[in-house]
Amino acid sequence: MDDIEVIVFDVLGTLVDEPSGLRAGIREAAPHFDDVDELIALWSRHVEVEQQRIGQGRRAYANSEVIDREAAQLVADRAGLADPAAVVRLATAEQRLPAWDDSVAGLERLARKYPVIGLSNASRAALLRLNAHAGLRWHQALSAESASACKPAPEVYQLAIDAAGCPPERVLMVAAHAWDLRGAQARGMRAAYVQRPVGDPPTSSDTFDGYFNGLDELVAAVTA
Repeated sequence: MDDIEVIVFDVLGTLVDEPSGLRAGIREAAPHFDDVDELIALWSRHVEVEQQRIGQGRRAYANSEVIDREAAQLVADRAGLADPAAVVRLATAEQRLPAWDDSVAGLERLARKYPVIGLSNASRAALLRLNAHAGLRWHQALSAESASACKPAPEVYQLAIDAAGCPPERVLMVAAHAWDLRGAQARGMRAAYVQRPVGDPPTSSDTFDGYFNGLDELVAAVTA
């Protein structure tokens, strides 16, 4: 990957621990509900389905804050949570996700050699707060909200290509989600998979430019 000029990162799941942050937010809001995994699954499924509906043209674009408010209300209804203030705070749980242990230092090392861009389905306001909470420092952070679409829509990856200012084959997309990398490849970008405890692992038919067990391995490979 010697000809890479710019590195683009997915954020949710790739650089921050989404299930852990959601778990903390739900436990804070509904400490007496026993099956937190059920509530996390309910939230995650709603977000996934609604983003798919947007991508299929069956729902007008709604940013992540809108969809998270809907998910928070579903969780509140299931958990019997009636405090409006608690539901409002729960709706912002995705803005308080912890970084994986190697994320902050890995980004810092990469940024000494490459322009580094974050590309997320999180809204502009949510991404700003998430980056601040997790300590993620970018040269630029891009929200899919600017394209009124959700990854893996091609116009979202085009945001990163336009910001990079170089041919897409010189832009490396990094993610823990194979579906995300396939979307980037369809737009002409290079792709590197980083394994996380959560995410969408590659299949035997995927042909990515790199497969790494963690961010440290990727950093070593591209900065050698």
